[in-house]
Amino acid sequence: MIYLQIFWAFFLPGILGYGGGPSTIPLIEAEVVDRYGWMTTSEFSEVLAMGNALPGPIATKMAGYIGYEMGGTLGAAIGVFASVAPSLVLMIGLLGLLMKHKESPKVKRMTMIVRPVIAALLAVMAYDFFIESYQGPGLLQTLFLAAASLLLMEKMNVHPAYVIAGSLLYGAIFLG
Repeated sequence: MIYLQIFWAFFLPGILGYGGGPSTIPLIEAEVVDRYGWMTTSEFSEVLAMGNALPGPIATKMAGYIGYEMGGTLGAAIGVFASVAPSLVLMIGLLGLLMKHKESPKVKRMTMIVRPVIAALLAVMAYDFFIESYQGPGLLQTLFLAAASLLLMEKMNVHPAYVIAGSLLYGAIFLG
């Protein structure tokens, strides 16, 4: 029964919390503190502070922690899944709708407009990363990691996840 409660405690705020993490926090508090009594308001505020100190979405971090406290590892997995399930279901539904109407002139125009915007956003992000890397570790380290990444992914067909992990390891050893 606890697993079902964990699921509903994080699924409902995910559905009702329009606007992302900040809007779901009061809803999560209402479920965790008021409805189920798993924590006091003080304990919840400590979990919230801990979640804010870590990178990533606040709702999923809180769901994982509170789910673990209430139901162990399975409780954490259920809590995290429940917090992302509403977005997951909506994305699958929207993608299904787009795929169904992919031949529609309106959908084709929409995707033609969105593609350059996404490319521009990615270019700006890459430029910002390059400048930050250039100012931090330096041009030589930046060029080395860029060239090694390009070689590994394009010529040797290494999966990007392994390249990222290798870059993190390189940074920890040589730049840390």
